[in-house]
Amino acid sequence: MADKTREDAELVLFTQEENDDLDSRTFAKELRGKDVTYVKCLVREKDIQLKPEERNRQLWLNHLINNLGYSTSRIAVEYPITFGRDSSKRADIVVFDEKRPTVPYIIVEVKQKNFKDGKEQLRSYAHATGAPLAVWSDGILAEVWHRKNPNYFMSLHELPRADQTIEEVVDKPWTIQTLIDLENERIQEGKYARSLRDLIEDMEDEVLANAGVDVFEEVFKLIFTKLFDEMTSYRRGSVVRFRNQNTAAQLAEAIQNLFDDAKKKWPGVFLDDERIRLSPDHLQVCVGSLEEWKLFNSNLDVIDDAFEYLVSKSSKGEKGQYFTPRWVIDMCVRMMNPTEGESIIDTACGSAGFTVHGMFHVWKQIIRDLGKEDSHLFTMEEKPSRCVDYVRDSVFAIDFDEKSVRVARCLNLIAGDGETNVLHLNSLDWTKWDETVKQDEWLDTYGEGWRRLRKLRQSPRQKDYRNFGFDLLMANPPFAGDIKQSDMLAPYDLAHKPKTGKLERAVARDLLFIERNLDFLKPGGRMAVVLPQGRFNNASDRRLREFIMERCRILAVVGLHGNTFKPHTGTKTSVLLVQKWNEDSEAGPLCPKTEDYNIFFGTQQVESVDNSGRKIYCRNTDGAFIRDAHGHFIVQHDLFNHDGLTQDGIAEAFEVFARAEGFAFFQDTAR
Repeated sequence: MADKTREDAELVLFTQEENDDLDSRTFAKELRGKDVTYVKCLVREKDIQLKPEERNRQLWLNHLINNLGYSTSRIAVEYPITFGRDSSKRADIVVFDEKRPTVPYIIVEVKQKNFKDGKEQLRSYAHATGAPLAVWSDGILAEVWHRKNPNYFMSLHELPRADQTIEEVVDKPWTIQTLIDLENERIQEGKYARSLRDLIEDMEDEVLANAGVDVFEEVFKLIFTKLFDEMTSYRRGSVVRFRNQNTAAQLAEAIQNLFDDAKKKWPGVFLDDERIRLSPDHLQVCVGSLEEWKLFNSNLDVIDDAFEYLVSKSSKGEKGQYFTPRWVIDMCVRMMNPTEGESIIDTACGSAGFTVHGMFHVWKQIIRDLGKEDSHLFTMEEKPSRCVDYVRDSVFAIDFDEKSVRVARCLNLIAGDGETNVLHLNSLDWTKWDETVKQDEWLDTYGEGWRRLRKLRQSPRQKDYRNFGFDLLMANPPFAGDIKQSDMLAPYDLAHKPKTGKLERAVARDLLFIERNLDFLKPGGRMAVVLPQGRFNNASDRRLREFIMERCRILAVVGLHGNTFKPHTGTKTSVLLVQKWNEDSEAGPLCPKTEDYNIFFGTQQVESVDNSGRKIYCRNTDGAFIRDAHGHFIVQHDLFNHDGLTQDGIAEAFEVFARAEGFAFFQDTAR
C-alpha cells in the first residue's frame, strides 16, 4: 500500500462507489460569503460541514451501516468518554453492544489524511469503556484491534459484520498446540518466570479487588473451567473454547456454558447450580489474562502453586498448614516407592500433592508395563483402565479445611481421570465421623469415596474408624496449634500423662497426627511425614520419639533446607520415614522388630527457594535454564536426580541403602 498514490489507497479502504455516494449527498452552503461543502449526517440527521476529518467519519458511518449491517440505533457520534470526573473527551464513532445497548462495542477514531496521532488515545477510550474492538483510520489506512485485556490489543484483518462474532474474523482457531507455541515464545522472550500465581495477583490488583466477589471462588472456577477446556480440546482434537474473542455478554454466556460442562465431568467440586459471579466486563479481563497460558503439564505444578496462594490467603496459614513443595513430595514418593498393589492415603492432604504424585509414580510403572511411554502432556491423556482402577480403589486423601478439600478434589479428579477419594473429614476427630457422614449433602459429594474408605478398615464389619489397613501414608500435618477439647484428646495415648494416665490439658496437633497416622497403617505399612526439626532433638519430645520407636522401624530422617516453606514460615523441618513393626506375613509386609538397626540420614544442602519464597531454577554451563523432557523448568535441589539431567541426590542414596538393608518395597522394583 506504501507504493500507491493517496487516491488509490483511499479506494482500497473505501470503494469508489462509497466515495461517489458520499459526493452525491454533499451540497454547498454559503458561509461568510463563501460556498462551503456540507452533508447530512447518517446518524445525527443534521447538516454537518464536510471537513477532511468529517469526510472520513461519514465514509466510516456509511461503511458500518450499509456494508457491515449495523443499525443507526446502535451508533453514536461524538460519544463522551469519562475519565474520573472528566467527561470532556469525545469518541468520533461508537457502535454499541447488541445485547447491552449502553455498552460500547466498537470505537472508531478518525483522522484526516496523513495524520498519525490518536492511537494511544483510542486505546485509552477502549480501556475506559471496556469496548472489545477499536479502529483507527486516516481515510487511507485503517488499523483494527481486538482488546484482549488491559495490556494487550490483538490486530484483526477486518471488523466483524453485525451478524458475525469477533471469533469469526480471528485468523486461526487455537488448539493445545497454540498454547504450547505461546509458552515457548514467552520462554524465548525471557518471560518464563511469570507464573499463574503472578497473573492471579495482577488480576486481584486490576480487577478482582473491586469486583465484589470471593476471589478464591471465582479464580478457582476459572482455573477449573480452563483445565476442563484444555483436556477436552486435547482429547477430542478440537479447538480451545476458553477464549476472549467476543463481546463481554457473549463471553460470559460461553464461559458459563463451559463451566457447566466442567461440573458435569468433574462433580463434587462445585454445587450443580453454582454460577460464575464475575460481571461480564470483569470476566472478560480475567479470561483475556489467562487464555494464553497452558495450565496442564505432566505434574500439575503450574496450578498447584496458584492454589497454594489462593488457599493460604484465607485459612491455611492460620492453622499452620502449608502445601508441600513438589520436589519434597517427589523425594518422598521415590523413597517410599509405592506400587500398583498398594493403597495410599494422606490424612492432612492440603492440595493432595502426595497422593497425586504417588498416583503418577504408580501410573508410570503401569504404563511402562503396558509397553507405552508417557508424554509431556501426561495428565491430559486418557488413561488405561488399570490406571483409573488404581485411583478409584487405592488412593485416598482427607482434610478438615473445606477449601483445601475442594482444591484437592479438583486436582485428583483431573489427575485421576474422573476418579477421586478426597474426603472432607477431621482425621483427628474420628469418633465423630458418624455424625458427619449422616448428612445428606455430605454424602451426595463424598459418598462413593466414603464407602471405599470403609472397606479399608482393619475390621470392616465393626463400626470403628480408628484402625485402617493402608500400605502407605504420606503427609505434612499442620504444625501450629494445640488441641484442647477433652473429647478429642481422650482416644490418644500421647494425650495422657505417662506416669498418672491423666489427660493432658492441651496437645500439639502434629503429635496427635503421628499417633493417628500410625493407626491408618497396616502392620508393615510405611509412612513419610514432614515434622518440625525440634521433634527430633528437643528433650521435651523424648516421649514422642520413644512412642515412634516402640511401634516402628525408623527408616530415614531427611533434613530439609530452612527456606523450604518460605515465605509462609521459616520453621526448620525434616521428613521422617518409618515402617511399622510386623512379624506376620499374612498381616502385611514383614518388618521384624529388632533393637539394633541402621538408619539413613540425609540433609538438603542446596536451597530450592530464596528467602522470599521464589523458586530457584537449574542452569546449564551456558547459563540457560534447564528444561526436562516434559518442558518443565527444573527447581534446583539435591533431593533426587531429575530425569537424568541433574546429579543423584538423597533419594538415590536411600535406594542404595534400602536395597542393602533388604527393605521389601525396593527388592522387586526398578526405576
